[in-house]
Amino acid sequence: MKHFFGRLAVGLGVFLAAAPVVAHHAISAKFDENKPVTLKGLVSKVDWLNPHVHIFIDVQNGNTSSNWAIELESPVDLQKGGWNRDSLKPGDAITVQGISAKDGSRQAWARSVVMTSTGKKVLDAPSGTQASTSRGAARPTPRWPDGQPRLGPPIGETGYWAKPSANGLVENAARIPMDPYGLLRNIADVDKVAPFQRWARDLYELRQRNHLKDDPMFLYCMPPGGPRQFQLPYGMQFVEDHDRKRIFVFVGSGNHNYRIIYTDGRAQEGQLRGDADNPLYYGRAVAKWEKDTLVVDTKGFNEKFWFTNGGLPHTEQLHLMERLTRTDFNTLKYEVTIDDPGAYTRTWSTGWNLQWVPGEELPIYYCQDNRP
Repeated sequence: MKHFFGRLAVGLGVFLAAAPVVAHHAISAKFDENKPVTLKGLVSKVDWLNPHVHIFIDVQNGNTSSNWAIELESPVDLQKGGWNRDSLKPGDAITVQGISAKDGSRQAWARSVVMTSTGKKVLDAPSGTQASTSRGAARPTPRWPDGQPRLGPPIGETGYWAKPSANGLVENAARIPMDPYGLLRNIADVDKVAPFQRWARDLYELRQRNHLKDDPMFLYCMPPGGPRQFQLPYGMQFVEDHDRKRIFVFVGSGNHNYRIIYTDGRAQEGQLRGDADNPLYYGRAVAKWEKDTLVVDTKGFNEKFWFTNGGLPHTEQLHLMERLTRTDFNTLKYEVTIDDPGAYTRTWSTGWNLQWVPGEELPIYYCQDNRP
């Protein structure tokens, strides 16, 4: 229960304060791989904020100077690489190699940043460091005194779940190449992803061809409801209120908010003073334990978010059956069955595993970091 009420207050505050700014996005949505650029200049400002760090540099071109915005990974990723806001300072001379913005503006995504004076590469985020998992010695699934599995850390320890083995939602967990944002490597694989209704298939293809640039989580910091909360780069954390029979699921990406899963035996129906006629981003979740598996029944979603990486459509008819099994201390097995007759021709299922990140709390990441 560490930081429990603090997380509640922060999560609500960030959600209510969210403004329409671009958040952590697929790089190809904004920048063009076919437009390489090399820039040499002096640092004028370092903007060390989520969702991405920016370096502003003055680039001399003959008798004129222009200011460029250089975009890098998030502070979370750069700090994992040992960097901080003082790794570069105004006045430092640097050379940037990267790719230019699609809209022709003076923006670039940095592939490398090199100090002119030393030739040293700086501000590079090592791949795979978004969650420093450690398998360690094999340990059994931790349990409550009544024998029920713990989804969170044992008493006296900290940790969270991250490093999903799949980046997108694909029927039967078929191996279809995607990037970490759920963007297909080959657009011809669209029809292999799910049993789409025609309109849903066409919308999914459009979102893919647009490089996911219309993702409401990226544009407006909308919550990542549904399976997506188990796909995001900065993980998720369970806070189990065992006495009140409810589980809070905190999300480490997006706008750092949470969902509630009730295990008190209540019916799967809307509350008259709550969500009876008010569809929600995270839906209405009730659950029960079947031996060592938590079976979560969720309905009542709105259509204002993407319920998975990659932009698979859904309607308010979406009904999810999720199964969460902690097979050992370090592994969480996530399975989901999707039933949405408004978007798909039949019920379908998929699943993946997450890894335990020991000794850490969720990364401090917010969709917009209170930017103006």
